Amino acid sequence: MATGGAQRIARGGHGERTAPEWAAWFHGTLMPWWLDRARDTIHGGFFDRLTEDGVVEADDPKSTLVQARLLFTLSHLHLHKPDDRLLEGARAAYRFLTEHQRDPQDGGYVRTVDRSGRPTGLPADRIKRSYDQSFVLLALSTYQRVEPTEALAGQLNECWSFIETRLTDPETGALYEDDSFHHGGHGAGAVTHALRAQNPHMHMFEALLQAYEMTGDAMWMRRAEDMLAVVRRHFLDPDNGTIVEFRAADLGPAEGRDGSLREIGHQCEWSWLLHRYVRLGGHADALALADRMMDFAERCGFHPEGPMKGAAYDEVHSDGRVMTDTMLLWPQTEAGKAYVARFERLGHGADADRAHDFMRIVFQTYFAGRKAWRNRVDGAGRTLQAEALSRLLYHVTIFVTEGERVGLWPDRTTG
Repeated sequence: MATGGAQRIARGGHGERTAPEWAAWFHGTLMPWWLDRARDTIHGGFFDRLTEDGVVEADDPKSTLVQARLLFTLSHLHLHKPDDRLLEGARAAYRFLTEHQRDPQDGGYVRTVDRSGRPTGLPADRIKRSYDQSFVLLALSTYQRVEPTEALAGQLNECWSFIETRLTDPETGALYEDDSFHHGGHGAGAVTHALRAQNPHMHMFEALLQAYEMTGDAMWMRRAEDMLAVVRRHFLDPDNGTIVEFRAADLGPAEGRDGSLREIGHQCEWSWLLHRYVRLGGHADALALADRMMDFAERCGFHPEGPMKGAAYDEVHSDGRVMTDTMLLWPQTEAGKAYVARFERLGHGADADRAHDFMRIVFQTYFAGRKAWRNRVDGAGRTLQAEALSRLLYHVTIFVTEGERVGLWPDRTTG
């Protein structure tokens, strides 16, 4: 990385905070407020969502996805900057996840339980999705670094065993969507799902890289490389280097909109992950894949004008035409992470500037002027979805801490 990164400070307009100020606000103001507001002190764990005004939706079920993402987020932040409040939050998420959402019979984690941790009674909530297991793996490997125990190590290995034996196609190595086909389920599993998604594979790759970084055990890197090989074989468009969102059930091309869909956030997220893979010792040829994904994103994926100029679109076609002219919060964090990674590798000031731009887009557009945050806006910056989803803190956290790690915004301690 070129020198001077830590001295590059965001350009704030009149009355706007800079990237370092937003990062400090995130650590020092937002997270303590959210911990107090979103923790369920009666039944344990955390609420899945708040309103934009910061009111909890207390009657909602609790998903494994949210509890696992929060266990990772709080553990990661505690490792980044030790804090008893973060540690207590991580313990709360871990208890709810393992006591209520883990199936002790096979080590997998069900999709959803009710607020108190009991089954909802809906068969669809008892399935075990590959997507959810990837975040459990991410969370357990990170929390094990915080408070290692034999029980936790066993849960981590049992989760992987469930993924390997119940959710992985032995012929292709690709992940099934969930485990329901083992039980004769309708409308789910490799046999009956109309589509196979790249998203579980991406997050499994992320989780395996995290497990390697947290444990130092080379077997996790080997598993990550196996997963990357699956993605390169089945979910990479050779014509433009983009990640394909969906394949048909037999892993052939999907038809229509599903086959053409490209999510800009995922192009950027994969670019960041491939940089991380190489940084952790992976094969450097992966950087060529990362560059092609970002080339596509930069050509087709960012809003060209108006209040949302520079923000990442949600969806485009494989030929680059805009499919959905809206902007969710999470693709903005992933674009920011991709520019952080490229700045770390090449040291170009333009990439640092774009990372700072995305800090402004994320916090000024989605957080500023409201108690919590909103999830989706249109090209004029108008609210389309006002929910403050707890699971999004995972995206924001990694973006903020990655920028701090490479020195793009100084790590301050007060908001």
